[in-house]
Amino acid sequence: MKYISILGSTGSIGTQTLDVVREHDDELKVCAITGNNNIELLREQIIEFSPMLCCVMNEEKASALKNILPSNVKTEIMSGMDGLIAAAEYEKSEIIVTAVSGMIGLKPTVAAIKKGKTIALANKETLVTGGDYIMNLARQYHAPILPVDSEHSAIFQSLMANDKKSINKIVLTASGGPFRGKNTDFLKNVKVEDALKHPNWSMGKKITIDSATLMNKGLEVIEAKFLFDVEPEQIEVVVHPQSIIHSGVEFCDHSTIAQLGLPDMRVPIQFALFYPKRLNNSYKSLSLSEIGNLTFEKPDMEVFKCLRLAFDSLREGGTMPAVLNASNEVCVSLFLDKKISFLEIGDLNEKIMNMHKKEKIESIETILSAEEWTKRTINSLLKN
Repeated sequence: MKYISILGSTGSIGTQTLDVVREHDDELKVCAITGNNNIELLREQIIEFSPMLCCVMNEEKASALKNILPSNVKTEIMSGMDGLIAAAEYEKSEIIVTAVSGMIGLKPTVAAIKKGKTIALANKETLVTGGDYIMNLARQYHAPILPVDSEHSAIFQSLMANDKKSINKIVLTASGGPFRGKNTDFLKNVKVEDALKHPNWSMGKKITIDSATLMNKGLEVIEAKFLFDVEPEQIEVVVHPQSIIHSGVEFCDHSTIAQLGLPDMRVPIQFALFYPKRLNNSYKSLSLSEIGNLTFEKPDMEVFKCLRLAFDSLREGGTMPAVLNASNEVCVSLFLDKKISFLEIGDLNEKIMNMHKKEKIESIETILSAEEWTKRTINSLLKN
């Protein structure tokens, strides 16, 4: 039996992780779960999976959850960052699925690493903002980091029988999102509802907007650099609208190995939870003859400037990726609230990067300080 904690159990990755638990309930036990506002779903998850601990970030919602739970439930209910860290550090948990969205995942992930837990990483921001600092910490505390993102899982799997030193380049595939092939004239007038219509994947709002701007792919570029210890110039992004080839690796002999499958996040989640074993499941099998055609395009980094900015931030290094990430979080929120336009997401991100003086990351406090600077600066810009 493997014992797991799920940070962000009510989100897209979290609920699909629980699907995997249902599929393998004789081998997986959920120790701790966390959520933010959806206490009705948390109640259902507590009743079904009987975790020992549940954290609700919102303190009022935590109290409300206690009131709607059956009297015989023994799950401890906590709130706030202390509760999130407690879930990440839970003594019996062996694997921590970091499925929370945003910078909020940084502190609990660091806490879990320092306890030597295996990290099933779905929170991009941890490596995007922390980079070398996080990877060095993981090595220091012997905490394996296993990628959950379909693209990084594909790269990880492609590397399993090969020496990392023989990597020529990483080929990172992107669906292109709902606005693939569109120009800036079209993008000037897109609405929130349009941007939330992803052609292939069912995800949360923030990551869906990031997919529309190609920032999600940019964040994956940054994450890949640190996960696989390559240079930015060794990462190639290719638009692949069918989302069948999830990514691959070209080696020094110009042989390319890739991982293929239908767009189903439960597959890379299961692989991370049971690595290095592969287990049977009931998910749909890939039929290439049914798919028919696989196509590939170069991304337009001028129209979708967020992808270009991600590469730029990597070349700058230091706190620049953290600042880009923090800026993007604020900008996506503003767009979802209909306070800025779609194209202004990229424009504001670029402006913030140009204003920032990068620092070397010495600690988690350096990252959080860069985040605070970014939020203050954006607020100041919007007021003027």
